[in-house]
Amino acid sequence: MNVNKKLLRYTTIPAFIMTFLLSCHKLNVPITTELTPDVYPQDSASFISASGPVYVALRGNYAVEYFFMQTLSTDEAIMPARGGNWYDGGQNMEMHYHTYTPANGYVTGNWGWMSAIIGAANQTISILSKTMPAGASKNTSLAEIKMVRALAYFFMMDNYGGVPIDTVYGDFTPRAKADRATVFNFIESEVNAALPYLSPVVGKATYGRANIYTAYALLAKLYLNAEYYTGTKRYDDCIAACDKIINANAYSLQPRSTYLRMFYPDNGPQIGEFIFAIPYDPNFDNGNWGFRGVNIHSRYDVPRSMGQVAAGAGYNYFNIPFTPGAPESTIPSFYAYFYDPGDIRNGQWLHDLQYLPDGVTKLQISTTYAGYDAITYAGNNNPYTYQLNLTPDVILRNTNLPFDCGNDEVAWNMGYRDIKFYPDATSSSRNQNNDIPVFRYADILMMKAEAILRGGAATGGATALSLVNQLRAERTTSPAWTNITLDSVYNERCREFTQENWHRNDMIRYGKYEGTWGFKTDADVKRRIFPIPNTALQLNPKLKQNDGY
Repeated sequence: MNVNKKLLRYTTIPAFIMTFLLSCHKLNVPITTELTPDVYPQDSASFISASGPVYVALRGNYAVEYFFMQTLSTDEAIMPARGGNWYDGGQNMEMHYHTYTPANGYVTGNWGWMSAIIGAANQTISILSKTMPAGASKNTSLAEIKMVRALAYFFMMDNYGGVPIDTVYGDFTPRAKADRATVFNFIESEVNAALPYLSPVVGKATYGRANIYTAYALLAKLYLNAEYYTGTKRYDDCIAACDKIINANAYSLQPRSTYLRMFYPDNGPQIGEFIFAIPYDPNFDNGNWGFRGVNIHSRYDVPRSMGQVAAGAGYNYFNIPFTPGAPESTIPSFYAYFYDPGDIRNGQWLHDLQYLPDGVTKLQISTTYAGYDAITYAGNNNPYTYQLNLTPDVILRNTNLPFDCGNDEVAWNMGYRDIKFYPDATSSSRNQNNDIPVFRYADILMMKAEAILRGGAATGGATALSLVNQLRAERTTSPAWTNITLDSVYNERCREFTQENWHRNDMIRYGKYEGTWGFKTDADVKRRIFPIPNTALQLNPKLKQNDGY
């Protein structure tokens, strides 16, 4: 594990165990920890550990529950039940069909998670303001925590629309929702106020923490989506924010030869494309904090027969110490974006017939006829061996249960699998070392290109076409594009940012979230924002439910 990951394990002040996570379903409930002015660190050297609660909260749902809400509600991934497993109270089905309700588990859990980040930030800012000596270090410390809070408010606004704004620790007066434009303006003002004090340092010293370029990246996201959020176009402002990062020459695109390794378990501050990433560490599962804070992508994405299996049943292709659940896959319409045979990003997918690492020997699975296909061969327990074949279509074969493919090999092998966050063979559990980027330099180039196409003024001699070709030069051996459209930019974003929690945001901006894919036919634009959870409405009588729910 690299040194900076050790700094970000958030274990350096173990006494600061937060209880705020038990009361976080609205933004203005008591948020308390064991932090007090008497024990709070007094100097910059201990700031990283002092800010731990905020970063622990941020890490909470990002890789699992938040990922599912952003991804399963789009055409990028689907997670049907398999013989009743993974039905999970219907929450995965509701995401796919766009029938999510205020009681949906992801809707409820992620509201609580985002609220917890804000609450932890409010308390940390309050105590730090009172106890840390005045000076540049204090200003930077406060600005950094305010940036994390602004990011949490961005997540809330993007997912739930208007939300209460609460920045005062200790004031638990119920607050009504601010409208979305007001929340937008609050986030913008918070980031701009923090900018003069944020660190410009890039590398181990600031990895996993919010530096000045994190702030510009968040502003770029705000401005790119501003027309949707507020009704006012801000494309020139998006370009200006992107230029602050581009012109700093602090980041670079990952070369094509190592693109896939950018998401491997040994990623970290050496990745020159990560502007802001959330570190994960299987040696520190913060389940005691109320949220799991884990990266367990392999549990959902790796086919069961390519993990730890019973003797003779298959082959542990990835040497991971567990049998994956394997419920998540994509659907053919999304995989169709990966049509270019020269594109390195194709390498993140598992599809069709599978072979052992030598590329020649078939990956054979031993089961029974009924174990292979319980519908066709019901009751036939004679031995059966077949080559693992991941099929493109997801079919709901089990008509006895809702949103269910069945409980046999045919069912478990439905759908192509994205293993972008490559399985971690070094971990002794399902948790992985792979850090997950929130903002990457590739996104800065793509956002600037899109903003130009949407009417923003080109700067620095760059065009939308040249910016996207700059990215594609490090992703594919195919010839550079000679023309560009908004649709082609969208397609490129689908290829570049799979599994990185931005696809729902993209689909909404492009007007594609109301489309038809998989089994989903709902076209209600009100589904662009999620309902406010029932739990939040019960705790805060001033909250009003979003339209359509």
